[in-house]
Amino acid sequence: MPEPKEARILSPREALSDLFESGTYNQIKNLLDSLRPADIAALLESSPPKERTIIWNLIPDDEQSEILQQVDPDVIPDLLADKSAEELLPLLEQIVSDDDLTDILQHLPDAITYQVLQSMDSQDRARVENLLSYPEDTAGGLMDTDTISVRPRVTLDVVLRYLRRHTELPQMTDNLVVVNSNDEYIGLLPISTLLVSDPSMTVREMMVTEIEPIQASAHRSEVAAMFQRYDLVSAPVVGPTGKLLGRITIDDVVDVIVDEADHSLLGMAGLTEDEDTFAPIMRTARSRAVWLGANLMTAFLASAVINIFEETIAKVVALAVLMPIVASMGGVAGSQTLTLVIRSMAQGQLVESNKRWLMNRELAVGAINGALWAIIVAAAASAVFGDYMLGLIIATALILNIVVAALAGALLPGILKNLGIDPAIAGSVILTTITDVVGFMSFLGLATLFYR
Repeated sequence: MPEPKEARILSPREALSDLFESGTYNQIKNLLDSLRPADIAALLESSPPKERTIIWNLIPDDEQSEILQQVDPDVIPDLLADKSAEELLPLLEQIVSDDDLTDILQHLPDAITYQVLQSMDSQDRARVENLLSYPEDTAGGLMDTDTISVRPRVTLDVVLRYLRRHTELPQMTDNLVVVNSNDEYIGLLPISTLLVSDPSMTVREMMVTEIEPIQASAHRSEVAAMFQRYDLVSAPVVGPTGKLLGRITIDDVVDVIVDEADHSLLGMAGLTEDEDTFAPIMRTARSRAVWLGANLMTAFLASAVINIFEETIAKVVALAVLMPIVASMGGVAGSQTLTLVIRSMAQGQLVESNKRWLMNRELAVGAINGALWAIIVAAAASAVFGDYMLGLIIATALILNIVVAALAGALLPGILKNLGIDPAIAGSVILTTITDVVGFMSFLGLATLFYR
């Protein structure tokens, strides 16, 4: 007899979907009770609005604060939309981490944020207000003020006794920050060094000073690059005078890396990385309307170029068949270069000294690929339409458009960045316009010249 097939184990998302179709709220609640906060946060992020509301209402109030610290901040407004400031205060008071609380407050209405801040004692309010003063995309916006610092003159034995007075250490504490009497950063004392060294040694003798602190004004991409370069778990953050303000931990940097990847991927389609996958229809439609409008304007420009050569197209109908090839090939070639350059800029690899080399390489690659595919397309066009002149025209236009596309893809990110425009979002629109206009203009212009 054939052996029975093993039952497939459903993921929490699949199990929840089945329960919404056939189960009861009690069964859904039992499933939620068996999951960790991070797993429930993932379920909330992957649920449509109606299901999201049901899930959130089934979670006990004393567990909601932990889940709020795990969920994507862009989902928070939907979860807390129907709660007043009085209802939010007990929930937010349970959040110990200042940076987690700051992330949540940044996504709430200003009136509620003000009431929450007023309910805090002066010391806690000062810390949170200090974090709120930094933009989200800077080191100051990422940092946590929960940091343990020590003086360089004390012995390791004193440090150990000081640590034992704490009920627990801040999460991911791999180093203690060494500061002077003015709280200015000096160096780091690794926990591993503290545990295995002679207790009579001083902090000054055992600390390391190779790791530079991160300036609070540094962009988050710089922070991520530093963590990647030096394999950091945490890093101190300082102000302009070198005074210790807090620290950044690897969990925040992982979020930055994911956000940067989302930004590059979604930006190419005109979407923002903070767009909720399961946002309501009208909100999503509004956010995408601007992108469609921008593309419509570029489409009108390309159509205007085609209209100039209306008589030529009427005489040689084959031009209408072939001209999308020229524009499409240029668009793909340009997108390859554009993506590469934006990626290099994001990783900090592209600087003034190597920009010219990269541009020359992309031009050379464009010329080689342009020549290769020009020969192939020209041969095919000549054979199909029996017109060798047509093959020569499309070959010339292809080479010209691919080279121009490579040049535009290499230069556009830097130009847009200098103008304060995000290359990831605007680059593809402008590049498409350039390749369409140059492609149609070169192909139809040459055809007009040769078939006159």
